[in-house]
Amino acid sequence: MGRVRRTDPPRLPAATRFRPRLLTALLAVVVLTGTTAASCGGEESPVALAAAGRTAVAEVIDAPATVTARAAATLTAAADGTLASLRVQPGQRVRRGQVLAVIDSPQAEERLRQARDALAAARRAGRGGGGGDLTGGLRGTDRAADETYAAARAAAAKISDPELREALLLQVRDAQQRYETAARAADRAVRAVQRGVSNLNAAVGALATAQRLQAQQAYDLAKATVDALTLRAPINGVVQAGGTTTGGGVAPDALAGLLGGGAATGLNPSALGPVPAGPPPGVDVAVPVGGLVTAGTPVLTIVDTGQLGLLAEVDETDVLLVKAGLAATVELDAVPGATYEATVRSVDVLPTTSARGGVGYRVRLVLGAGRFGEGEPAPAPRPGMNAVVRLQAREATDAVTVPASAVFSADGRDVVWVVREGRAERAAVTVGVQGQDLVQIVSGVQAGDRVVVRGADQVRDGQELG
Repeated sequence: MGRVRRTDPPRLPAATRFRPRLLTALLAVVVLTGTTAASCGGEESPVALAAAGRTAVAEVIDAPATVTARAAATLTAAADGTLASLRVQPGQRVRRGQVLAVIDSPQAEERLRQARDALAAARRAGRGGGGGDLTGGLRGTDRAADETYAAARAAAAKISDPELREALLLQVRDAQQRYETAARAADRAVRAVQRGVSNLNAAVGALATAQRLQAQQAYDLAKATVDALTLRAPINGVVQAGGTTTGGGVAPDALAGLLGGGAATGLNPSALGPVPAGPPPGVDVAVPVGGLVTAGTPVLTIVDTGQLGLLAEVDETDVLLVKAGLAATVELDAVPGATYEATVRSVDVLPTTSARGGVGYRVRLVLGAGRFGEGEPAPAPRPGMNAVVRLQAREATDAVTVPASAVFSADGRDVVWVVREGRAERAAVTVGVQGQDLVQIVSGVQAGDRVVVRGADQVRDGQELG
């Protein structure tokens, strides 16, 4: 059995760390070496001895963990309206690209109509070589663009997570800045025409080009909003009504569509972290067909459970022993008596701080199949379930071992009391693999040496021990 390490708080000093589990340790030595642990004086004594043996010892790191899904994506309403149709049911498996629901938004449709008319007018003005109410045309385009950008900002502002909200608002600001640059060029062209510059045709041509660019950008944004009203599955997975289990919020995918698609915006939803919390417990987040939605309302969540994982937190005192590929066993609170296999996939570089102030590092694992003690297959867990991960950090075979209770700290070194010629002698040792009940002694003690396993604080150098 490996030694259980605590993830939080940090490891105690060696004198405290190797607290005796006397009965277990002594029984282990009896079985492994065939030498019965002795008590001095033939009567009940506070000092007990055992012989160092040769056996295998494993070092196991215990860490709390949570089951994770491969991916999850929340689909939200891109604009105010109603849920016109729902084409799937909770629990149903869907494919990437499949249409799941449709939002009816008259406001978004009206903005698209205005933007389409403004674009058509800009194109006609360009073909006509000038003329018409140039200033009025620009102002109409500006109004349509302002409404569309305001809708995008309103959807982003509903996100409570500051980093996610700022990332999406930044994209809206960038798009609006590009629009304003074109608008300033158009204004300069209008002023040039109004001043009666000599090269009127060149000024009118520049004006028409800028106006078409403005109108096209406003139309593209309005069109993307309307397209996002048809909710499609971004990944394969299982449908869940509403937002994530922590609530709702605006999913990155929805605003990526609102801003013209992930490829155009450079938005990476997975890099922006989890969706922030939404409604309190006890509130049904499912939106019924015909129900009202606002921009950012979570409608459906798709969860990919094709490959489950684990997110564990390992204490700083143990994390240097954890490497990619390290094997582990897992126990779930929800499946008593079952053991699952797991493999370390990666270890985070930056630390996290636990609720009690300890420093830990997140370790990501791939979760394998589980079995009960009788060999019967265990059920597949669900994302979010609590678990304990036991990482097989180190192992030594045919090692010189002593009970963990024999090792204590003195003058900054690990030491044990060894009985030589009937007298106690303090020996400095080098500890290797540290199990729960047994520890490996790399140097300082040989197999067969008798060591004090209880009452070390009552032994003095040179004291006679039976």
